[in-house]
Amino acid sequence: MSQIAIIYHSLHGHTKLQADAVLRGVHRVPTVTARLYTAEEAAARLNELDAADAIIFGCPTYMGSMSAGMKTFLEVAAKKWFTLAWKDKIAGAFTNSSSFSGDKLNTLVGLLINAMQHGMIFVGLGLMPSANTPDAMNEITGPGPDAHNRVGSFIGPMATSFQVPPPNAPSSGDLETAEIYGRRVAEITLQFLRGKLA
Repeated sequence: MSQIAIIYHSLHGHTKLQADAVLRGVHRVPTVTARLYTAEEAAARLNELDAADAIIFGCPTYMGSMSAGMKTFLEVAAKKWFTLAWKDKIAGAFTNSSSFSGDKLNTLVGLLINAMQHGMIFVGLGLMPSANTPDAMNEITGPGPDAHNRVGSFIGPMATSFQVPPPNAPSSGDLETAEIYGRRVAEITLQFLRGKLA
């Protein structure tokens, strides 16, 4: 049985919906269990994370960077860096902002670098832009809200909520992208664990 921890920070609820979608995706893979932790819960239960085979980090992008709640968690988790307690764990990340860009890439890069600092193995999205509606890439309006990976991210899922309150945002396509990602991380975690046992 493989265990995945999903650690998220969400002030307004949009990123919580994204984290829930990642969790649904993980649970689609037999023999994999997952647990959601808020950033605050994860900081208070830091040693529990050592038992996880994978950790997926998620937070909103505020002013072009990760939210303060996630940054606080990462600084608390630096205690694990000194012993490389999370070395060779699988890692992933997701984010949400109120516009198509919002400089979300900066947030994902920050979460990726944090994983690399810990010696983790990072899993990208592995999904083409507008994967389920590829013809939309030939239109000036581009992919709509039902599109998977509509903003064309490759590091991890990027959701867009504009100024729409949850549960009406993020869009169905953005949440389905997060679910696909959760499943991908779970499947790769199992592959990695099987390889270690071989």
